[in-house]
Amino acid sequence: MLAFSLLLLEKMAHIILASSSPRRQELLKQLGLEFESYAPEIDESVQYNETVEAYVERLAREKANTILQQFPQSIIIAADTSLSIDGKIIGKPESKQHAFDIWSTLSGRRHDVFSGICVAASNAIHSCVVKTSVEFQTLSMADMELYWATGEPLGKAGAYAIQGIAAQFIPRIEGSYTNVVGLPLFETIQLLKRVKAFN
Repeated sequence: MLAFSLLLLEKMAHIILASSSPRRQELLKQLGLEFESYAPEIDESVQYNETVEAYVERLAREKANTILQQFPQSIIIAADTSLSIDGKIIGKPESKQHAFDIWSTLSGRRHDVFSGICVAASNAIHSCVVKTSVEFQTLSMADMELYWATGEPLGKAGAYAIQGIAAQFIPRIEGSYTNVVGLPLFETIQLLKRVKAFN
């Protein structure tokens, strides 16, 4: 199905990725898509009693709608990724101590990574949520200090990047790898087809 979709790329409408994330840009480029990137400014505060699934899907839709208002003739791809453990939403680290607190929570346990994906056009808007379970090894304080010193945890949901140095801490996952990176590719293509991005 994915290979068939790639045969139709030349017929696809103008695409905008509603993100400045280098990781999402690299993932989308893997599909051979040509696109522009614009980062929307939205309030990413968690609403009262909001689940992580509802949170990431709401933010993805808000990002897509914000950019669509500026470029109504385009196809907009937006995503938001967060972690969840013990029912708590875990986002990006705000400081070194916050990163250490996050790692202490994840250490030696499994957590879930959720991405909300939204594809929007003038005629339709569709979204979904993808979940991947990630197993983290037990981290020592030395592990945390060394990893923080790399600078990689900054700006990453859960304070780690599975595609980077943190791969050494993750013995296994269940589900989509690209979801953990920040943009589940299979689901993105399915949503593109649903909004009739292919002519």
